[in-house]
Amino acid sequence: MIKELSSSLVAIICGAIWLSAVDRVDAKGREKDWITLDNCQLVPNNANDGDSFHVRANDTEYLVRLYFVDAPETASVGPARLIEQAEYFRVSVPQVIEIGLDAKKFVDAKLSEPFTIVTRMAEGLGRSKIQRVYGLVRTKDGDLGEQLVANGLARIHGVHPATPDGSSGQDEIQKLEQLEQAAKQNKLGAWAISGQPLTGPSATPQPFANASHSISVTPTSSSSTAAMNPVETKTSHAKEKTPLGKIDVNTATEKELTTVPGIGHVMAARIIAARPFKSADDLKKVSGIGDKKYAQIRPYFQ
Repeated sequence: MIKELSSSLVAIICGAIWLSAVDRVDAKGREKDWITLDNCQLVPNNANDGDSFHVRANDTEYLVRLYFVDAPETASVGPARLIEQAEYFRVSVPQVIEIGLDAKKFVDAKLSEPFTIVTRMAEGLGRSKIQRVYGLVRTKDGDLGEQLVANGLARIHGVHPATPDGSSGQDEIQKLEQLEQAAKQNKLGAWAISGQPLTGPSATPQPFANASHSISVTPTSSSSTAAMNPVETKTSHAKEKTPLGKIDVNTATEKELTTVPGIGHVMAARIIAARPFKSADDLKKVSGIGDKKYAQIRPYFQ
């Protein structure tokens, strides 16, 4: 009887060990094996930003988080993270949000055509109900993360695994560092305003060219810088000619609001969200509009 029980117990233990070993091998295999998802499409979502976005692949929706890079946040959330990102680029927090918005526009444009995702289905951090995975995104112009860094729209940061071609994560980081150095030299993206002195605690972000005008797939020496300067001049010139007392605070579009000196995309969004106003005098109730800012922008409204 004892022998039979011992034999049964040994069999159960051996079976459990075998199943455990199989589970570990499977889990390890899933983590190591790269999977390619072709003909992916970007899924519009308010939560999409420069390094994390909803995609559809094979009739399944995923939230993909890019390996290796971190684009600035696009809203005033997570102050500690925004401060960290601002310090990396040596800009103010409002400026880093503007950079994040440009990164989002850049990604929207790059992913407007079918693209490929290479992933190990490693679960990404976050609280989304959609399956969130880390991945590398390949567009017709190359690796999306590399393009973001090359255009000064993301920092080198985050999870860095060995790449599908067998290169180490450190090899890819070195490549990204070279792209970032070129972006700094050519003053692309965030590096165009990096280190500029602020006039005060509530200083207006420096004019920041839209992604569609100021960024290219890869940085070039003189052409990229030359392409940026006319855009900045044009933006400044447009704001100088904005007529006083003509803008309706309750009906103005985001584009119209951003023609006002001192109002960027973030502030325009806050103004629109705070509508309706009894009059333009209520602008001082909008978050971020202090007495100095109010005095600067009020004359442009009816």
